[in-house]
Amino acid sequence: MKKMMRAAALGGAVVLALTACGSAPEDTQETAGGDETAAGSDFKACIVSDEGGFDDKSFNQLSYEGARKAADELSAEFAEVQSESAADYPANLESLVSASCNTIVSVGFALSADTVESANANPDLHYILVDDAADNDFDGEKDAENIKPLLYNTAEAAFLAGYLAAGYSEAGKVGTFGGQPYPTVTIFMDGFKQGVDHYNAENGTSVQVVGYQGGDQGSFTGGFAANDTAKEVAAGIIDQGVDVLLPVGGPIYQSALDAIADSGRDVALIGVDADVYETDPATQPYVLTSILKKMDVSTYEAVLASAGDEWDAEAYVGTLENGGVGLAELHDFEDKVDPELWAAVQELQTQIIDGDVTVTSYLAE
Repeated sequence: MKKMMRAAALGGAVVLALTACGSAPEDTQETAGGDETAAGSDFKACIVSDEGGFDDKSFNQLSYEGARKAADELSAEFAEVQSESAADYPANLESLVSASCNTIVSVGFALSADTVESANANPDLHYILVDDAADNDFDGEKDAENIKPLLYNTAEAAFLAGYLAAGYSEAGKVGTFGGQPYPTVTIFMDGFKQGVDHYNAENGTSVQVVGYQGGDQGSFTGGFAANDTAKEVAAGIIDQGVDVLLPVGGPIYQSALDAIADSGRDVALIGVDADVYETDPATQPYVLTSILKKMDVSTYEAVLASAGDEWDAEAYVGTLENGGVGLAELHDFEDKVDPELWAAVQELQTQIIDGDVTVTSYLAE
């Protein structure tokens, strides 16, 4: 895992060497009636996306909604800048600094190295880094004191999803694949596999997990785009007979849906980050549940704190106990899931919160 984290950091260093051509931030302030007006508050909240963009129906979108909600409640100025590629990150961050932002939200671990550099160059600004610890040299300390990391122990919620998937599966096979083997991706897959293993231990079954063996050993698409490669990876797992599939990596779930449709088989989908049943209606006939990473809530709270007297740069870790992660409702699958299985999932959540069941992850401590 540490090897992969080092690889991610090196990738960030390469990005720093690239010439970026990010777009200028959009400055707006939204009134209660929804009209855009010229911004005029003393506080300015800003946000930069990773290359997934703010309309990814997942990771970036949730963070954007949280930051925007905070700015609206504060009647504050708000600026956003969307990255088209990793090469845009340094210039986009600099554009927000130049736009006199007080707080800058950087969405995603891919922005970590560039956010650290910007934060160290601007120690009077507040930075909120979503889904990364800002520790690119892996010494256990943040690389910039004015960054607040927002982290999520999604292994806990994924454990519940794995247990549910194992109990729901009639084939005795469930599958998962990811975009790239970063810790923020594999934490879902680790938790999912642990949940399946726990179900087997509790019920004397032998449900298999296809597509992931642990660590960085598994099926990955090499990126986070919904494309033919992602569809091929999903199809390869479906062809092995799974009837539940967990794609981890933003829009790649869309490719999984295409693969499910082409297969002609009854395969349930598990979403990640947002409740994809609500964010993407096209998923509704397929979604068993979603593993929630409540980035909208934590981003909202961090921006509010930055604007007031409650700012602190200590890392936030979302858990089942504090509501930072969770499992979505069953929606259209409520009648398809045994009520006793769903009740067992609820009880399992209580056991995890109480410490009676242990879920391991790099964020567990």
